[in-house]
Amino acid sequence: MRFIGTLTAALAGLTLTTAAMAQDAQPEVTLRFQHFVSPLSANPTYFMQPWADAIKEQSDGRIRVELYPFMQLGGAATSQYDLIRDGAIDGGWVIPGYQPGRFPEAEALELPFMTTKSGEEASRAAWAFTQEFLMDDFADVHVIAAHMHGRGLVHLRGDAIDEMSDFDGLRLRGPSRPATLLLEGLGASPIGMPVPAFPEALSRGVVDGGVITWEMSPSLRLDELANSHTDVAGDYSLYNLYFIWAMNRDVYEGLPDDLRAVIDANSGLMASAWAGRAHDTGDAVGRDAMAAAGNQIAVMSEELTAEIRALGEEITQAWLAEASERGLDGAALVDAARAAVEAERGSAPGPYTE
Repeated sequence: MRFIGTLTAALAGLTLTTAAMAQDAQPEVTLRFQHFVSPLSANPTYFMQPWADAIKEQSDGRIRVELYPFMQLGGAATSQYDLIRDGAIDGGWVIPGYQPGRFPEAEALELPFMTTKSGEEASRAAWAFTQEFLMDDFADVHVIAAHMHGRGLVHLRGDAIDEMSDFDGLRLRGPSRPATLLLEGLGASPIGMPVPAFPEALSRGVVDGGVITWEMSPSLRLDELANSHTDVAGDYSLYNLYFIWAMNRDVYEGLPDDLRAVIDANSGLMASAWAGRAHDTGDAVGRDAMAAAGNQIAVMSEELTAEIRALGEEITQAWLAEASERGLDGAALVDAARAAVEAERGSAPGPYTE
């Protein structure tokens, strides 16, 4: 009996050792994914790295996803889509809006007050919209997830926004064409720039502030570089930004069937919601960090929010007219985006309240 017990323990130990060796063995496939932000920011922390870990685990170590922050593999954040398409990298994080006019249908999701302040809800809606309208636009890459962030707000070196005239003359960073159109309508001077350029522009006085999320605030040092952070009232975000997590199509299609199935199992609605949820988690952390720094945290009045929302509707109407000139059915796009957002209301835990 003692021998049998010893043999059983030895076999159990061998099984555990073999499993550990499988995880640490040289992978059959190494995928290099690139992004343009700090690895400590919300999406890399709560989505990208856990996603990479899940791919490794579910493939028994046969796939390893290497994540490269700050565009370490080369190129600019604005060219990320082309880097993936051309095979310079195997995959990565793309903001289509960084190339204004190239993916006009995606802008429907980025129009003012289009999405709720829940990144997970907005991302579920984004995946549904993407499936219906955008897959042809992204046909030369393989889309793993499509998502949005949570609430977008105004960060300034000066005092919080209290009335419409406070926007007059402010030089504000904007991430996308719909966002810069809104800022211009508010009386600010919008400056389009990708997120990596924002901290230096703010520290050098090139801009007075900009619109960005809570979750990016700590990694951009906005506790030091900004003095105030102002959100709109209500359940809808001032603006939002559309992202895709994608990989080179030839690389994806060249995977063995069983490994491609691992990617597929971590794609689609579940991955999109996961990415959006990462932003929600980071928003709470980021807001707490700004509060701990003693910065001014404010919410606009219902009256001012209503004024800005009316202006946002004007921006949307102008976008619809422009879409028609491009031969797009802008009304159908906007209606579908709104319907997708409404269908997901309440599908995720609500964002924290102020």
